[in-house]
Amino acid sequence: MVEVERRRVLREPVYYSATLAFNTRASTISCLVRNINEFGAKIQLSAAFTIPTEVDFAIDSKQISGKAHLVWRDEKSAGLAFSGPLQPKDTVSSDWKRRLDTAERTNRQLRDRLERLTSD
Repeated sequence: MVEVERRRVLREPVYYSATLAFNTRASTISCLVRNINEFGAKIQLSAAFTIPTEVDFAIDSKQISGKAHLVWRDEKSAGLAFSGPLQPKDTVSSDWKRRLDTAERTNRQLRDRLERLTSD
């Protein structure tokens, strides 16, 4: 049986070590990236792990990471689609930036309220 390539952008065959993180990064799984392009990757797992539908994906040797979601899965392989472009690992994702901005705004509001309450 001949496989038909359905992707609009072909993937580059590679052999990178990568990490999937989930549960607020409390759980991680090591894997190998077998092919990749800007939209997704095929990964190979050493065992039949359960992978959630949303994961943080990182290739340490390339110092890049990003969010991905599970598209397909078989016994020891899986296909991931990236939620956006992979970023340098020291870059803060827009989701974390938004959370930080919200926390800082809440912190300022609470300080202002505390100051008003204690100044009376």
